[in-house]
Amino acid sequence: MKSYFLAVTLIAMATSCHSTPKAYTSNGDRDVLEAVRMNDVKATKKLLMNGANINAVDESKRSLLLIATSNTNTEMARLLVKHGADVNQQANNLDSPFLYAGASGQTELVQLFLSSGGRFDVFNRYHGSALIPACERGHIETVQLLANTKNYPLDHVNRLGWTALLEAIILGDGSEKYQKIVQILKNAGAKMDIPDHDGVTPLQHAEQRGYKEIASTIKS
Repeated sequence: MKSYFLAVTLIAMATSCHSTPKAYTSNGDRDVLEAVRMNDVKATKKLLMNGANINAVDESKRSLLLIATSNTNTEMARLLVKHGADVNQQANNLDSPFLYAGASGQTELVQLFLSSGGRFDVFNRYHGSALIPACERGHIETVQLLANTKNYPLDHVNRLGWTALLEAIILGDGSEKYQKIVQILKNAGAKMDIPDHDGVTPLQHAEQRGYKEIASTIKS
């Protein structure tokens, strides 16, 4: 029995010693990651000018730009994009700067990332676009921007079987901001009749929840 516990202990120690290495590969990566985390724009700019890796990532594969976006540090994000940061680079959880900016309603950054190569075929962990969570969370300005972006996939269906329209209805509360979002989607050309995986249409969802204004918009 003692030998068993000794073996388990040795295995645990070996596993600990050979754990997955951190994602950064140099002191330079470590320094620039810390500068971005601290929102030290001056230090970050200096490090980048001295050759720091613009697409360095942390232990969760979050890029510098995703860290800045997650922290709503717009000035830092602009600096990183200026130096060539990848707006589509995904972390372990499949967040990217573009996807996160859309989901969190950071319209200024969404616009920046759109003009810097934001891709429409890179999806989050729910296989959703930036627009879908923006609709769910009631980010009107972000929805307006994305819905009226040329060739944006308005009717993309995520892993749950929901379009942006369905997400606004099912996870929204039917209030004025969600009424506006449904109208924006309709005006932009989103299909009003794509059902969920169970065959329930947006109109049926709206009527079941008593969202009369949204139901009226869908029917008009």
